[in-house]
Amino acid sequence: MSGMSDSVPTVRIRLDLAYDGTGFSGWARQPGLRTVQGVLEEALATLFTRTPPAPVLVVAGRTDAGVHAADQVVHLDLTPEQVASLSTVRVARGPAGDAGAAVAYRLNGILGQHTDVVVKRGGLAPAGFDARFSAVWRRYEYRVSDRVETRDPAQRHRTLWWPNELDGDAMHAAAQSLLGLHDFAAYCKPREGATTIRTLQAFSWRRDASGVLVAALEADAFCHSMVRALVGGAVAVGEGRLAAADLALILDVGERTSAVKVMAAKGLTLTEVGYPADGELAARAEATRARRAL
Repeated sequence: MSGMSDSVPTVRIRLDLAYDGTGFSGWARQPGLRTVQGVLEEALATLFTRTPPAPVLVVAGRTDAGVHAADQVVHLDLTPEQVASLSTVRVARGPAGDAGAAVAYRLNGILGQHTDVVVKRGGLAPAGFDARFSAVWRRYEYRVSDRVETRDPAQRHRTLWWPNELDGDAMHAAAQSLLGLHDFAAYCKPREGATTIRTLQAFSWRRDASGVLVAALEADAFCHSMVRALVGGAVAVGEGRLAAADLALILDVGERTSAVKVMAAKGLTLTEVGYPADGELAARAEATRARRAL
């Protein structure tokens, strides 16, 4: 149990989502714009019309306009009345009476057969779970097609087509110099009151079976536009406009530079969010909240 307020006990649900970011103005709800949060919360309002208030989603990591997700994580809190309203919902997978599985099933029905956002899984969240603050890492992938023979029109909404062939080995070598705990201000769009100190746990480049360059990045969290700026720096190295050592020098200077381009959103996908063992969820969330408050 968790609580919307001190007097109203609630049941916390975890949902795992996938979406094509092409038609969305990012994750966060914004007046007059179509967003992932907005679409899902409208569906939740429809689902719980008779048992208000409609639940609000808390997300593991906000994505920008045009960015995709293969496995985004959210949580929501349901009142006992809302849980009871789901008791008659029969789902193909998941135990009988699992309110999370029922929410996932009903939301997918409301969203429709050809939607660009899908609830992949739903279930009761373990005690202490917080989709945002309990997370220990986020993983992203960025795809770049730098050869005409690798350009698949069916993948054009999730792959950047680059006009010049790139040196993937040089890009990978340069990426290694950025690993670890740093202030990534040079690779982030500043937000008032937000820290730019992050631990970049992994950053690699490889060519997949089709020849497309794929970057894989993992960090405890990413600040605004950080992944796309890091990719932009690596692409500059791949073209020969920057030396491999320059990416670390730019990091040390701590200021944004026109030499590093923030790459287009469409090549970026949030692939996975990691959490600790169930018994460590609450402690992780408390520690993360304290650090963000500082």
